Formats: sequence, structure tokens, C-alpha cells
Amino acid sequence: MTNQYAAHKPMDNPLFLLLMIGAGGYVAKLWNDDRRAPHARALPGATLAPPSACWIAIAGALVILALETFGEKALGVADEQSKMTWLFAFYSIAAAPIIEELIFRGYIVVENKGRAVLWAAVVGASFAFAALHPFLWKWDDAGFALTLTRKGWFSAGVVFAMSLWMYVARFANWNPTRSLLPCVAAHAAKNAGVVAIKAATGYMGGAW
Repeated sequence: MTNQYAAHKPMDNPLFLLLMIGAGGYVAKLWNDDRRAPHARALPGATLAPPSACWIAIAGALVILALETFGEKALGVADEQSKMTWLFAFYSIAAAPIIEELIFRGYIVVENKGRAVLWAAVVGASFAFAALHPFLWKWDDAGFALTLTRKGWFSAGVVFAMSLWMYVARFANWNPTRSLLPCVAAHAAKNAGVVAIKAATGYMGGAW
């Protein structure tokens, strides 16, 4: 199972991870405050969603995870993953979904320009979302380098597909309030699945 957040500077720094976890909690509070008392400058998607919208989004994310897992085995790259610390696992479930969904599925959208423009922007943003994840590149003590491997392309493709699905979860008819809740729930479920698979296959490292 690939590590969507492969260790890299500064994400392998425990103090930075703790800071990001705190930031995620604070953003979640602001989002909930805006949901409870809507106003003109409320955070994007600060509305409730039907429970069915969350379950549909989660189901789609887990299907993508299953396809990713079987795809890695079919390509023979399942053993090329990196280990994940338990602190990073907590961050990836509790904070990353909130921060990333608010930025990408919240702010990086083009609304009121028609559906063609909306979905063209979605594709572009999803390319950016995939490119920002360290699969086709690495940045370590040796500096920056491209990693254009078969595993890198496959993993980046999975992130691209996951991003497209998150945008569907935000703007589909089954999410009539355009809430970010289904996106966050699905993102957290997918990352929790990654952690579970890593734990089951011996790819979880130390506490931090």
C-alpha cells in the first residue's frame, strides 16, 4: 500500500506535525462555528450534508483504495512503499482531510461560471493536487529529484482519481448543500484505510 504522505521534509518533523494537527483542529472549529451561525464570509462548504452523501463519498473513496491496493500488487510495486509513523498516521486521519479539503474542494473551485468551467477547473486542480504529493519527486537531504517510476506514476494517478472523486462528492446532486462534510469524511476514511493496511502488512514505524 503506498503512503500518500511519504516522509519528506518537513512532514517527517514531529513538531511540525503537531503544529499541523493543531491547525486542523482550529480550522475545524472555525468551520463548525460558521456552520452554526452562517454569515457572508463563512468558510466554504460550512453546511450540513445528508448522511447518505457522506456514506456515498466514503464508499467511493474505499473503492478507490481497494483498486489502488490490487493495482499495486498487479504491478509488483506493493513492496516499494515507505513506513509511516503513528504520529503521521494520526495527522493523516485527523488533520490532513480538513486542511486539504478546505483548500482544494473549498477554495480552489470556480463557481457561477457554468458547469463546463467548473469541471475544467476541477481537472486542473486535481492535477495540481496529485503533483503536490511526493510520488513523482522527492526532497530529502540530497536535495530535490524527480522519481518518475512506475510506482510513482501509478500512485500519482490514484491521488488524481481521488481528487476528482472528492470534487464529485462536493458538487453532486446527492450533496444538495455543497457541504464539505462528505469530502472530509471520505478523505479521512481513505487515509484510515491506508493506515490499517500498513499496520497489517508491517509498514508502520515508530511513534514519531
